[in-house]
Amino acid sequence: MFKKIKELFSLSNSITDKEVKLKLLNEELDKKEQMKAEVIAQAKKDAEKEYSQLANKTESKANELKQTEETLILKTKELERLEKGIKKVKTESVGIKQLIDKFPDAVDFNQIEKELSILEEALGDGVLNNLVELNLHHNDSKLLRKEMSTNNREITKLLKTYEARYSTKANKTIYHLMVIGLKAELQNILYKLKYTNLDKSQEDAKALINKYLTICGDGNANILPTITRFLSELDPLFQNAIQIEYKYYIQKEKEKEEQRRIKEQMKLEAEERKMLEEEKKKIEKEEEKYKAEIEKNNKLLETETDTEKIAALQAKLAELNEQVDSLEEQKEEIVKRANGRAGYVYVISNLGSFGEDMFKVGMTRRLNPLDRIDELGNASVPFKFDIHAMVFSDNAVELEQKIHDRLDQQRVNKINLRKEFFYSDIENLQAIVQDIDSTVEFTTTLAAEEYRQSKSIRDDENKNRIA
Repeated sequence: MFKKIKELFSLSNSITDKEVKLKLLNEELDKKEQMKAEVIAQAKKDAEKEYSQLANKTESKANELKQTEETLILKTKELERLEKGIKKVKTESVGIKQLIDKFPDAVDFNQIEKELSILEEALGDGVLNNLVELNLHHNDSKLLRKEMSTNNREITKLLKTYEARYSTKANKTIYHLMVIGLKAELQNILYKLKYTNLDKSQEDAKALINKYLTICGDGNANILPTITRFLSELDPLFQNAIQIEYKYYIQKEKEKEEQRRIKEQMKLEAEERKMLEEEKKKIEKEEEKYKAEIEKNNKLLETETDTEKIAALQAKLAELNEQVDSLEEQKEEIVKRANGRAGYVYVISNLGSFGEDMFKVGMTRRLNPLDRIDELGNASVPFKFDIHAMVFSDNAVELEQKIHDRLDQQRVNKINLRKEFFYSDIENLQAIVQDIDSTVEFTTTLAAEEYRQSKSIRDDENKNRIA
């Protein structure tokens, strides 16, 4: 009886526990249902918002399309009006021509000349000036604008000098038309000029001069000597105008290269910082090993009573501490390199690749600067580089810039300043480097071992072929 009561009591407790668990499960289910409802409500709200934004954009695009269609209709009507006007003018011009042919006295040419004089005065500087001025890039630079103005004054002076040589109205008219054509053609050449087509623009200018010379020669052989002298004097002024306009593109290209150089420098610095960080992590792992060994030996020392073993443990601890101090110094050096401007400036050459009068002056922040030299001597050049100087500096960036400034006139690439190659003989380069830092060890020998060995093998192969 007691056993059954105990079982019933136990069963009651079990039911109570299950009821509690069921209640908890129901509460949890209610919470999930509530969360689900909230998520659905939020999703619905977001969808409605997105739909509203999309509807606004659609309406905006529809309005733009409508405006565009209205503009197109207006432009079409304007075009039709102009076409009608052109037909009318054409008809009138034909009528005027017939009137002049049939009744020459009906037109007062004296009045026309008077009107032309008034028109010429209204043009200001004269009929030979460009009616349409193209947007040329030298106008964006005060210095180049001044230089082009000087060149244009020389052109104007030349034009007036030769204009005075024509006494008849017919020849003067032909001369004026030729000048207008030449100046218009020059503007077109300058407008089409780009950084990559200087040679073509110069050839176009020469072809222009030759074309006008041919036309004048075919038309009137009597004026050919004068025209030849005129065009020969005009040609260098046209070429100078092209060079002035081209200076704008050179400056722009330099600015682009400077931006590329800065980006490349930032990329290189980021790579070097990453390498330094990896090196730091390696040192820290090594440091942990030494510290664990130090802790282990310290515990042994606390319990050891043998005098000889105590001395051995102390000696080992001293050695381990020295190793830890050395690692700490390396870590400090890495931090200094990563956060500062310290590094190595190097002077290298590659006789087999670039000859004996070309050198590279660069810098690296790497702990082992030879890694950078090895990279430069990879598959892009046939031989390894020779190192003439490797200078450590707390401000390697400034040291490199000082050397670059001294060698600026001897830059190989005047546009891309990232190409740090310079023309120089080895003695001059040594003098510049040691003048900036007298403590630098400088090697003047161009060893070029791989190049010289390769040359020797080729010479032997050629001798054997001849034999």
